[in-house]
Amino acid sequence: VVRHKAINMRPKDEHVAHEAVNFDYFRTISEIDRRVVKRTSVRGSQLFEPLFEFSGACVGCGETPYVKLLSQLFGDRSLVANATGCSSIYGGNLPTTPWSKNDEGRGPAWSNSLFEDNAEFGLGFRVTLDNHAAAARGLVEKLRTDIGEELARGILDADQSDETGIYEQRLRVAQLEERLAKMKGEEVENLRSLAGALTRKSVWIVGGDGWAYDIGFGGLDHVLASGRDVNVLVLDTEVYSNTGGQMSKSTPRAAVAKFAAAGKPLPKKDMGLLAMTYGGVYVARVAMGANDAQTIRAFLEAESWPGPSIILAYSHCIAHGIPMRTGMTNQRLAVQSGHWPLFRYDPRRAAAGENPMKLDSKRPTVPLREYLYAETRYKMLVKAMPERARKLLAEAERDVRTRWQTYETLAALPPERPQSEQQKGEQTKPGAAKPNADKSKRAEAKT
Repeated sequence: VVRHKAINMRPKDEHVAHEAVNFDYFRTISEIDRRVVKRTSVRGSQLFEPLFEFSGACVGCGETPYVKLLSQLFGDRSLVANATGCSSIYGGNLPTTPWSKNDEGRGPAWSNSLFEDNAEFGLGFRVTLDNHAAAARGLVEKLRTDIGEELARGILDADQSDETGIYEQRLRVAQLEERLAKMKGEEVENLRSLAGALTRKSVWIVGGDGWAYDIGFGGLDHVLASGRDVNVLVLDTEVYSNTGGQMSKSTPRAAVAKFAAAGKPLPKKDMGLLAMTYGGVYVARVAMGANDAQTIRAFLEAESWPGPSIILAYSHCIAHGIPMRTGMTNQRLAVQSGHWPLFRYDPRRAAAGENPMKLDSKRPTVPLREYLYAETRYKMLVKAMPERARKLLAEAERDVRTRWQTYETLAALPPERPQSEQQKGEQTKPGAAKPNADKSKRAEAKT
């Protein structure tokens, strides 16, 4: 029997000096070269330096693993607009902050706006970056003779779709800044101030379900409809966690919360389905405890999509009434029971003549009650109102079946063929008139 666990309480003074030496040593170890790691794998992604660390979140928080992953994959070139809520409290618990920087001085630019306007706040990041990048590219074009034709062409034609491309663009921008330092003029000074915008940036709008499903939904809908290259990460705890556990539109049927003391009578709002109706929005529902590889794929696909993207991330919470050490198990049960089906909706597949909807989880294999009654937020209703609990459980089971049938139907739809193929198919249908024949008939009719 193993008696020593990962965290054992011991007197602090006996260990501080010794562990401080160890910590300082590990800080001297060089970070891995991002260009040589396969970041699409779970193992590869975790070799990247986290630029979100030592947060003040609850022990076992279900939100922070997603934020940490975001910082590992995109942190050294990301801008984060954080809605008020748990993530803004543990993300900005001043005078310290868990948002960090690497040895090169690069790290996420983080800011928190109001609860109700965070989506618009983040959209402003994107609009500003796009304007700066356009102005910088225009100045490079104007000054290309002085800068050097080869360097200017390399900057303007750079492929920044992967880590190698971004690394090489940073080298070119550094070279540009060196040359600009030896030049004079108003346009030169303007380009010097905007040169950083020539490297690709990643904008993330982060918040909880209270913001995304409720108070900030109007702005979020506007941003998703904007067509701009922004990424939204919804840390879905299915309740207003930071303000004491009030019901949100993300709260599932039968769950007990403040303002739903007798169990929520209505089903959970389907944010993913709403976002998919736009057609040009990348949408994913993930749960790290159920499928970590799918979670990483969703983050990478969302960030690479040049339009709006939204990731709905299941986040277990202390408000669920669970032992936080079992959080990942609860996430797995949520998926296996059909409460939280995993999927990715990628508009690029539609453009390629494929079905954009891909289900990443199987049909429910676990009874819904097994998931629900592992959590106090559902179980307490059984003790207080057993008859109502049975009624809401039956309705929640119907919700699961309906939602799964909807997603399964969407994922099974035949792909829409590109327009040119459609026209070609229609022309070759039996009985279809040939274009030339149509023209001759119209000519005969005129005569």
